[in-house]
Amino acid sequence: MVHKLYVAQVALSSGHRPGVVVIGAQALDCPDLCLHRSAMTPVPLIVGLGGTTRPGSTSEQALQAALAHARALGCETLCFVGAGLPAEIYDPARPERSDAARELVDALRRADGVLVSTPAYHGGLSGLVKNALDFVEDLRSDERVYLEGRAVGSIVCAEGPQAMGSTLASLRAIVHTLRGWPTPFGAALNSTAVPFGAEGRAADPAAINACEMVAAEVVAFARMWRLAQV
Repeated sequence: MVHKLYVAQVALSSGHRPGVVVIGAQALDCPDLCLHRSAMTPVPLIVGLGGTTRPGSTSEQALQAALAHARALGCETLCFVGAGLPAEIYDPARPERSDAARELVDALRRADGVLVSTPAYHGGLSGLVKNALDFVEDLRSDERVYLEGRAVGSIVCAEGPQAMGSTLASLRAIVHTLRGWPTPFGAALNSTAVPFGAEGRAADPAAINACEMVAAEVVAFARMWRLAQV
């Protein structure tokens, strides 16, 4: 069986291999082994969601940097960005779900840890990212309710410090409400500084380090939680 996935065309998402899937801008057929962890390799699955409708946005690049570090730490990852996020508004009274919504919810159901990267729009999360998180409500009847037992790393990209702080606090409050464990460290990046570089401009090591710190805490918690369940 082959699934239709979407691969975002940004520099940090190049070099895909089985177990590394980015859902976003360009259609790509991938075999099942890209979606499901092998029973022979019980490694943590870290799911990332975020970005904007613009491919290669700062928040998308931040998410890619964090997920790349999770892979370097031995995890498998799934990434939902841009067009890979549900386009329809979450409606609890409507049982029908788009393919994007079903794939996101299924990934979160299987996740050992979660990374969320959002731009700050008027002091809060973007509508796209908040709407995606609203679909976590579909996990309300699971044995592991909502995001229970999963660390959630928060990354915020904004053009000013006021929006960074309020959006980070809002995202952590949402994670608490969904029974997740917000990581102690949250990354707040200044978008106007072009933290991931551009033509003729190098990436900021501090920005990459911040994203990697968030990922490292999510991975560490995922491994500790697994050991506690044995």
